[in-house]
Amino acid sequence: MTRWIPLWLHRLSSPPTFYRFAGAVWPWAMGLALVAGAIGLYGALVLAPPDYQQGDAYRIIFIHVPSAWMSMFIYAVMAVASFVAVVWRIKLAEVVAMQSAPIGAAFTFITLVSGSLWGKPMWGTWWTWDARLTSELVLLFLYLGVIGLYHAFEDRRQGARAAGFLAIIGIINVPIVHFSVNWWNTLHQGSTINFFGTSKIAADMLWPLLVLTLATKLYYVASLCRRARADLLALEGNKAWVHELVAPEPAP
Repeated sequence: MTRWIPLWLHRLSSPPTFYRFAGAVWPWAMGLALVAGAIGLYGALVLAPPDYQQGDAYRIIFIHVPSAWMSMFIYAVMAVASFVAVVWRIKLAEVVAMQSAPIGAAFTFITLVSGSLWGKPMWGTWWTWDARLTSELVLLFLYLGVIGLYHAFEDRRQGARAAGFLAIIGIINVPIVHFSVNWWNTLHQGSTINFFGTSKIAADMLWPLLVLTLATKLYYVASLCRRARADLLALEGNKAWVHELVAPEPAP
């Protein structure tokens, strides 16, 4: 089965190789995330004009929309990594899947909170059992289920395998979240951004949103690299490469 895995990916999946790779990537990813975040927030809060209907209240979309996109994107990554882990038993895939879950849960929680803050002035209520909101809440429960199931086993690899099955099954909820506004009559507004055509949002509002979306993806990469490195040290603690890494240098 491993013959279907590209050679470069097979080499990168080696824990010591990925540990070094992630150590080189995360500072750059975090630095770029901070720069992109600062630029995006300046464009969103200072340069972008008020909305002609919602006034300044609409600005919460610059937090809500990137977080919502990330909640689905990270779940998809987690599900794919879980599939690879279940089929090919690759330890790094388990690590990527399980360490993605807390990050995705955080973005999903931010999505729900920011959506409630936006919904109160727009809809007159903090929460409604709208199709989009309900499916996003289910997504949060799936993340929490994966995290809880992973930590329910003493054997962490057995826990990762069980949680991976849940992640794979739960992927069906991602298209439901995305297409819910098209499939059902909901209070939630439809999509205003079209990557392959004309968007319904003004350009001076669109570019900060895209920059902040880039910032969230870079943050995810940086955070995942840090978390994966720590998890690999815990999982591989009895291996020679870890001993060499943490061994004190001989005195001169």
